[in-house]
Amino acid sequence: MYAQLVKSSGKGVKSLEEMDPQERAFQQRIDAGDKIEPKDWMPDGYRKNLIRQIGQHAHSEIVGQLPEGNWITRAPTLERKAILLAKVQDEAGHGLYLYCAAETLGVTRDELFEMLNNGKMKYSSIFNYPTLTWADMGAVGWLVDGAAIMNQVPLQRTSYGPYARAMIRICKEESFHQRQGFDIMMKMANGSEAQKKMAQDALNRFWFPSLMMFGPSDKESVHSAQSMAWKIKMNTNDELRQKFVDQTAPQAEYLGLTVPDETLRWNEEKGGYDFAEPDWNEFFDVIKGNGPCNTDRLNARRKAWDEGAWVREAMLAHAEKKRAAKLAAE
Repeated sequence: MYAQLVKSSGKGVKSLEEMDPQERAFQQRIDAGDKIEPKDWMPDGYRKNLIRQIGQHAHSEIVGQLPEGNWITRAPTLERKAILLAKVQDEAGHGLYLYCAAETLGVTRDELFEMLNNGKMKYSSIFNYPTLTWADMGAVGWLVDGAAIMNQVPLQRTSYGPYARAMIRICKEESFHQRQGFDIMMKMANGSEAQKKMAQDALNRFWFPSLMMFGPSDKESVHSAQSMAWKIKMNTNDELRQKFVDQTAPQAEYLGLTVPDETLRWNEEKGGYDFAEPDWNEFFDVIKGNGPCNTDRLNARRKAWDEGAWVREAMLAHAEKKRAAKLAAE
């Protein structure tokens, strides 16, 4: 597999012959399907790529609470409110698991938050779009969490042990989130004419941003080849995007909704759908900080960080007091 990636990538992935003995032994462990654990030797690039990927993943879970939290107080029923509260709580837990996994690589949680707050580390572009109606909660669950599951299920087999193990529980919970979103869309699509229009509008606005969640096309991606060689990623961006469209297009048809893509057609020869690419100029513009909600999202995270300073300080003081008492007793 590694040799094939080197041959096909053309993006600076070393061949086994170009590696020093330690790197070669590491790559052979990866190829054999071994899990790399925190105390194992690893190349600096492997550690750096993992910190980037896990950090961005963790930040996405935390920032992803914001567009959904926007609707907790306005959920249409008490049951929907309780479900949404549970979902937002799950996302906080996912962020916690991932920050813990990243910490095993030698980066602190405070450093990760600093990189988020100063814009040096990104999060999923999808969370820079507003949630304007209750139907958007359906679209977020169905499309956004559906795309997340497509990305994350293969990561249960990723080469870094703490990351792979964190993904097992995350994927189980994300599957419930996707079903919750689909249930909202189904209720609205089968409701009044106004509700169906609201569901269609949510699909129209979230379809292409959801396709962007898999990252740029393979020819534009700067990390995919090496990440796949190290089994940090298990599939290319384009493979996952195709799989998502193939799964989701029939679901939209079942709901009686129309995917906002006039080019969407089943291609018998390739056994999948042909579909339009997202506007990649828009994607890169959002990534640069120019999306509809970039400023609001980061301001919310910075505000939470600043207002939570007293909690962090109190916990550190308490820990220091316990440590001092233990030393005194000894």
